[in-house]
Amino acid sequence: MNRLTVRVDTTSAVPAYEQIRAQVADLVLAGHLAGGDRLPPVRQLAADLGLAVATVARAYRELEAAGMVKSRRGAGTRITRPVHPGPAIDDELARAALEYVTTARRMGAADEQLLAAIRLALAAVP
Repeated sequence: MNRLTVRVDTTSAVPAYEQIRAQVADLVLAGHLAGGDRLPPVRQLAADLGLAVATVARAYRELEAAGMVKSRRGAGTRITRPVHPGPAIDDELARAALEYVTTARRMGAADEQLLAAIRLALAAVP
């Protein structure tokens, strides 16, 4: 992956697809992967990691849903260019959100639990 490595801990409570998604997102946010950089094909990364193709495909779908990558048949999966540079607060907020979700996933929290915690926090802080 552009001389960068993704590692998956199969003994972790965090699903393998989420580990892949979080690591790629971290690399994008840190600037190690830039717009236009190509990710390895799903089958290749699955083979390299010893995972099912569907696991890697799910990670890529989640990254695409988040707007971080764009997949096209025959052209592969590439990191998208940022839509806008955005103010520094957007970057800080994105990093904080990513850290929150990554930590919650490591704890085994479901989406509903993450959203419920956010709602509670929003209600507690005006």
